[in-house]
Amino acid sequence: MKNKFRRLRYIFRHDFFTIENVILILAIILCLTWTYQSIVAMSRNWELSERLTAERKTLELLNVEVEALELENEYYKTDEYQELMARRNLDKELDGENMVVLPENSEEAKNKHKETSATIQDVKYSNFEKWMRYLLPSY
Repeated sequence: MKNKFRRLRYIFRHDFFTIENVILILAIILCLTWTYQSIVAMSRNWELSERLTAERKTLELLNVEVEALELENEYYKTDEYQELMARRNLDKELDGENMVVLPENSEEAKNKHKETSATIQDVKYSNFEKWMRYLLPSY
């Protein structure tokens, strides 16, 4: 048993753990570590890039909303808006204007335009006729 142990120790020391083999194993370990760390860094960079893109989109959306609200505030400051609100809420009118109160529309007046739009939608064309109308408008 002692001889077998010595023999294994000798084989490992002189065949496997030579300087060349140890350097080769260290080089392989360093390459694998470097590759793993590169993959981790690329993954992290990609995630940060995606987050940055999402934040930029959010910022752009917020800037558009701010611009819209600024324009709305400018509209509220205009004389036209103030006059419109005074007319609507306070029943104000300009000099020389007369307020006219009209009666409600009759049922006949309400349904007048509904009938014409329904007749236009009833016309159905085949696929060939649609293409011909598209390609040759005079068809």
